[in-house]
Amino acid sequence: MRILLITPPLTQLNTPYPATAYLTGFLRGRGYHAAQADIGIELVLRLFSAAGLRRVFDAVEQGGFELSDNARRMLRLRRRYEATVEPVIRFLQNKDLTLASRICHGRFLPEAARFDNVADLETAFGTMGLTDQARHLATLYLEDLADLLKETVGPQFGFSRYAEHLGLTATSFDELHAALQTAPNLVDEIMLECFEALLAREQPDVIGFTVPFPGNLYGALRLAQYAKRQNPAVRTLMGGGYPNTELRGIKEPRFFDYIDYLTLDDGEGPWLRILEVVSGRSLLVASSIAGTDVYHQQLETSNEQPETQFQRTFLRNPATGQVEYHNEATTADIPHTEIGTPDYDGLPIRDYLSVIEVLNPMHRLWSDGRWNKLTVAHGCYWKRCSFCDVTLDYIARYETAPSTLLVDRIEQIVQQTGQTGFHFVDEAAPPLALRDLAIELLKRRVSITWWGNIRFEKTFTPDLCRLLAASGCIAVSGGLEVASDRLLALMEKGVTIAQVARVTEGFTQAGIMVHAYLMYGFPTETAQETVDSLEVVRQLFQAGIVQSGYWHRFAMTAHSPVGKNPAKYKVRQIGPEPGAFAWNDLWHDDPTGADHEQFGPGLAKALYNYMHGVALHEPLQFWFDFRVPRPTVPRQLIESALTEPGKPDFARQNQRLFWLGNAPELRLETRQKKGRATEQAVLTFYEQAEDFELKTTPVIGRWLTDLLTRLATDYDSKLLLKEAAASFPAAEAGLSFESLLVSPAWLLLREKGLLLV
Repeated sequence: MRILLITPPLTQLNTPYPATAYLTGFLRGRGYHAAQADIGIELVLRLFSAAGLRRVFDAVEQGGFELSDNARRMLRLRRRYEATVEPVIRFLQNKDLTLASRICHGRFLPEAARFDNVADLETAFGTMGLTDQARHLATLYLEDLADLLKETVGPQFGFSRYAEHLGLTATSFDELHAALQTAPNLVDEIMLECFEALLAREQPDVIGFTVPFPGNLYGALRLAQYAKRQNPAVRTLMGGGYPNTELRGIKEPRFFDYIDYLTLDDGEGPWLRILEVVSGRSLLVASSIAGTDVYHQQLETSNEQPETQFQRTFLRNPATGQVEYHNEATTADIPHTEIGTPDYDGLPIRDYLSVIEVLNPMHRLWSDGRWNKLTVAHGCYWKRCSFCDVTLDYIARYETAPSTLLVDRIEQIVQQTGQTGFHFVDEAAPPLALRDLAIELLKRRVSITWWGNIRFEKTFTPDLCRLLAASGCIAVSGGLEVASDRLLALMEKGVTIAQVARVTEGFTQAGIMVHAYLMYGFPTETAQETVDSLEVVRQLFQAGIVQSGYWHRFAMTAHSPVGKNPAKYKVRQIGPEPGAFAWNDLWHDDPTGADHEQFGPGLAKALYNYMHGVALHEPLQFWFDFRVPRPTVPRQLIESALTEPGKPDFARQNQRLFWLGNAPELRLETRQKKGRATEQAVLTFYEQAEDFELKTTPVIGRWLTDLLTRLATDYDSKLLLKEAAASFPAAEAGLSFESLLVSPAWLLLREKGLLLV
């Protein structure tokens, strides 16, 4: 049996979405023949080629479209677009970086509307390098072409949102079904041409589609429709983030004209059971029939119950035409430790495009560079936030994997892809798991660059931040949400503003960029609290401890605590009513809150300027075109939080000692002091950036040398501070261990890389 796993258009241009790689690795590990493809990147590369643009411009000229002035300008420049598109694509693939100078200075690119408001690239986040400036301009060039497509031959096109409107809050399947009955437009045709070549090569019996976002749904169904027309016997499956949140109550039979099996939550278990049915290995499957028909024809003639047939799977009963949900499997989910290593074989790793869409340092990480995706832990260890879908499996079921296994997977992925960048895609990576991962990376001398999402919780001490940075961490993102302690408590975030300030300072001091997710419009949030939140954000940027952020408008979802119990949060659900198709985003009325909608533009404008260090001292009224209350937050709130003393080392006896440096060299020397010869120990440290010396007494010098040599060479034994205290020769040294911990020698070592984690 041949399996083909598809990422439909479109997710990211710069790196593969990881779902098919995860499932490919898992299925191959179980002995299945599995192939994978990213139709999104294949579509983009075929569309944005000289031949592709010729087809686009010919179709626009012959199509009788009512064109905007911008589109007419681009038509006049069609020869220039056709001549430049392939060099631009090669540049964005990092295959021809010498083009950067021409893009920046040579009037190389034709320019349309996207260039009208080009930022001052010289001052954007310091000074962008020439290549980065060119990458941003080349991205605007592609977005101009995307605008032309949307206006004419491909109204559904979007680099990360392909026909997204058809999947957003789609309680009815009618609009999507109608769109699928129309003739494919030009962009659809090119997508299907990519798929046709893939089908001819792979000859699949089973095709799986991952649909992480609403913008992947239309493409997946178009492709499934085409596959079934070419081969009615092919079995189609769908899973991913969109079904997991939006389609948990699906009753729409027409959806199953395209998809035979819709699975929820993690796909590994459901896939194994479906493949048993499709391949004829199920107890209830006759060898002459395949798929859903087997299941139901067997049930009609047998009294046996499908105890191990399906797991979290929707399908259509061919006898009744009704949608059924089956979860008869009695075995547990595949543990996080057994899902295997993601396998990127078959994906064109070196053909993805590194783009810079907006001048936001964290958004750049999402769109620029090729990042291997990996999960440190399954689910969320906190799983209490009231706005989050904490009732669903992908958050509720928390499982970890040993750091040794994670680094094994990292090494395998690096060997396969040749890429050492990793994006850990956890909902919130657990701090202790990250600590163990960092230590294992340092122990094995595995050099990677990584970033991920966290909670700004107090476990992320400055020492832990330094350890993570040493292991390759360059950025973290986390939810500050509403910068109000009352609302943070209502959200059950488990953090306070002061705590967030201290944690973000620790990351910043370690050289790790901090991105804050910000939220406005949470239930009962007043205008005063919204303005106070902006004041806290201003202070965070003024202190330099947050470098990037983004405001999100609160959305009530069906699977969150707010959605399940709106009365508790003093809001009222006003729609939409559950339909036969999707249901997740809920409309709500917030009678005690502010008019949240009007705050959005001002909050976004203020944040954009704060990220650039602009107008940090302007009154907050400056950002709004309506009257807002004065902030009531103390202007020194963040500054005061940062000056609070932390725990002294002596109060951290149960924490592990870790040394980031090398073993020192010890020499004893004699010096004359007031006519008397005294002996002292000199520890010399040879480090990457600088060498330094530490001078102390011979007794302490020998003890420190033994301690630091052990820490530098033995990562397996976990030496706690209290264990080090037990070995300290206090009587011989004439110094208590507590006194040592505040001595200049100890403080120097702490500064240079002696950590308590």
